[in-house]
Amino acid sequence: MSGETWTSDQCAQAWGVKTSTWLAYVSRGQAPRPLDTDGRRKLWDADEVRSWPRPGVGRSRAGAGPEAEALLAEMAEVADAIDELRARQRELLCAGRRQGLEIRSMARASRISPQTAYGWLDGC
Repeated sequence: MSGETWTSDQCAQAWGVKTSTWLAYVSRGQAPRPLDTDGRRKLWDADEVRSWPRPGVGRSRAGAGPEAEALLAEMAEVADAIDELRARQRELLCAGRRQGLEIRSMARASRISPQTAYGWLDGC
């Protein structure tokens, strides 16, 4: 044990997952158990978290043939295109805000919920 401890948020960040996902891994035994902290806030040994084998990491696609590999590559391309389109949607929402457009009308035109529009507008 290194002495360095992490909160659930820090553990999740180190693994590149959401805090809720981290806690789900812990509850299923797929991540280290928290240290005994006498009922206080849950903490984890940072070295143990770093060295623990992450669920799903390192699995090979050895059984995947060329068609499956091509399908996976196409999925990645589509995901990248979607990310670009979402970024453009955010830009347009910001421009709409600067022009005084109403959130509801922008959300409707963008085919997103008003809540999503509000969230995206926080960055403008």
